[in-house]
Amino acid sequence: MNKLTKIFCWLSGLVISLVLISILGDIILNSLESFNLTFLYQVPMSAGRRGGIYPIIISTLLITGISTLVTVPIGTLCAIYLSRHYPSTLVFKKFIKRMIQVLSGVPSIVFGLFGNAIFCTFFGLGFSILSGALTLSCMCLPLFITSVEEGVSSIPDEVIHTTHSLGFSLYTTFKSIVLPLAIPSILSGLVLSVGRALAETAALIFTSGYVDRFPESLLDSGRALSVHIYDLAMNVPGGDQNAYKSSMVLIGLILIINSVFNIIAKIISKEGQLYE
Repeated sequence: MNKLTKIFCWLSGLVISLVLISILGDIILNSLESFNLTFLYQVPMSAGRRGGIYPIIISTLLITGISTLVTVPIGTLCAIYLSRHYPSTLVFKKFIKRMIQVLSGVPSIVFGLFGNAIFCTFFGLGFSILSGALTLSCMCLPLFITSVEEGVSSIPDEVIHTTHSLGFSLYTTFKSIVLPLAIPSILSGLVLSVGRALAETAALIFTSGYVDRFPESLLDSGRALSVHIYDLAMNVPGGDQNAYKSSMVLIGLILIINSVFNIIAKIISKEGQLYE
């Protein structure tokens, strides 16, 4: 029975690896032949059939960066509140956790309609990078909060009790003890959140828009890479080649960002064995 379970585990891992390899292989084979570095710093031409994706990359990085800046402080504070270390009303905590669970299951297209109604229309931001970033923050918060809460909750109660016995305030305890210990979990949540933000399409169609020019401000419309790939593949005849090349750039961005966060997490884990 143990051997059979082990075989199924190996087969499951093999299937997942083959799926990933087939996706990457298809994208690389269809884009590598005509790919060159000029594609990264040229502007799109002829509806994206020709030229590059420089404005698209800038818009993508702006949307992702602003979304991260909004998600991290709000998500971290919420995760601290939900951790068992923070004294609060149990009923209210359960209510917030239930709402987070519901939010994590909401389809991205619904977030897009919500962002369009609230940020674009109600707050008057229009189709803009800021509207898209705030909408993505709403999408990323459940995943980020769950990841950080698990990290904060895993800290032994003895650490918190020791700081209390030394007369530390709750603010000092979390700022100087809890948050440094929870940094690996925060980085893990960032990896997942940034990956989702970079790959999101449906929500950005209704909030950041389709404009493929260089954004002049955060209130200017901007096209993300995922939206650009969708538009080239579905709406632009003859855009398949640039859609493949844009896909390779998007996957490269995700891999680079994930690798950077993983390296930082490993460094912090080695240097920050504070309570071991």
